[in-house]
Amino acid sequence: MTSAGHDVRRTSIRVALAATVLVAAAYTVIAFAVVALVTQNLTAQIDDRLTRSLAHVPQEPFPGDGGFEPPPPDRPFGPQTLFWTVKSDGTVVTGSAAFPDLPVEYRGVTDPRTVSIDGTEMRIAGAPAGGPGAADYVVIGQTMDAVTEARATIVRAELLIGPVLLLVVFLGAIAIGRRVAAPIERARQRQLEFTADASHELRTPLAVIEANTSLALAGDRPADWYRDAFVRVDGESKRMRRLVDDLLWLARFDTTEASPAGETVDLGTLVRGTADRFAAVAETRRLHLDVHATEDVVVAVPADWADRLVGVLLENACKYSPEDGAVDATVDVAGGRARLTVDDAGPGIPEDQRDLVFDRFHRATDATAGAGLGLAIADAVVRATGGRWQVGVSPAGGARMSVTWPLAGPAPRARDGRTGRGA
Repeated sequence: MTSAGHDVRRTSIRVALAATVLVAAAYTVIAFAVVALVTQNLTAQIDDRLTRSLAHVPQEPFPGDGGFEPPPPDRPFGPQTLFWTVKSDGTVVTGSAAFPDLPVEYRGVTDPRTVSIDGTEMRIAGAPAGGPGAADYVVIGQTMDAVTEARATIVRAELLIGPVLLLVVFLGAIAIGRRVAAPIERARQRQLEFTADASHELRTPLAVIEANTSLALAGDRPADWYRDAFVRVDGESKRMRRLVDDLLWLARFDTTEASPAGETVDLGTLVRGTADRFAAVAETRRLHLDVHATEDVVVAVPADWADRLVGVLLENACKYSPEDGAVDATVDVAGGRARLTVDDAGPGIPEDQRDLVFDRFHRATDATAGAGLGLAIADAVVRATGGRWQVGVSPAGGARMSVTWPLAGPAPRARDGRTGRGA
């Protein structure tokens, strides 16, 4: 596994652990809250039954020594209700011989409370048997077994569900963390590679300049030698200047959030203007530079970005085309989209390299000098403006670079404009 893969894995695990801890804390709080809420509700139900049973207490003293007989339970198989009658002489009459004795401290209880009688947790309440001022007193109770069992069931369920939930959260957080962190890590790696490549590209011209200046200062040389040295230094300085300009442009572009809204350009007019700047380059290499442009092909691309894109395509076409070759730039409409096509007569781009030519510092061939940033700049413009690339083979056997955009204006006129330049 690569270093980037290890970094993503470690980051994902840390994120997953943090998420699991947070979920575990929240789950614990919720689990306690659920147990407390269920206990409170079930206890309230017992209190309600006790209150309703006390409402049936006779308003007159009990005849004889009999105890209070509560009404039949609402549910035949519901929890059993215990009752005790505390007589005026202090004796206690139970509703059944199976009922436990009522401790002295609970014989005057009024509001419902939870107590322990003979090791059994109960909820008890009491009231006078014959109304206010009556001598006899009735205490009724109900065991808390239903509450205890329900609470135990909930706790068991929470203990079973908790680990499964935390495992799912942990694994899900790892998966999400890797998915989120992977693009960030790839971007970081690309940035490191970009910095390393830029340093390498700058080191070469600096080494040539340093070598020539060191030799020039080491001793006297013939005038022709100095002229050749200055030519080499000038060439490397210009190469370094172009590289720095490209790096600065990419840096500014990367900080731009989106294409400026509302900017449009007539693609044909812009291509003609850009081609004018390359007329001298084409002439020095005896290239035939032709522009075929349909009028009023308007696209939503900032003019300076479009100019940089066209400049890159024409520069590469002129650079790779052999002398006496041809470079054709065409602007037309295809499939309802504006299309810019630049054909050259160079060696072309191998099919397995067509997805790589837009990578920064990548060159499909070492036949000519260059830093490999031109097409990276062009690709940045195309992606930011909603364009699409089509890389293929030109009629002359060289490279064909085509870009299409949605039209930003009405359908163009059918009339074709053509400008020819060449040796």
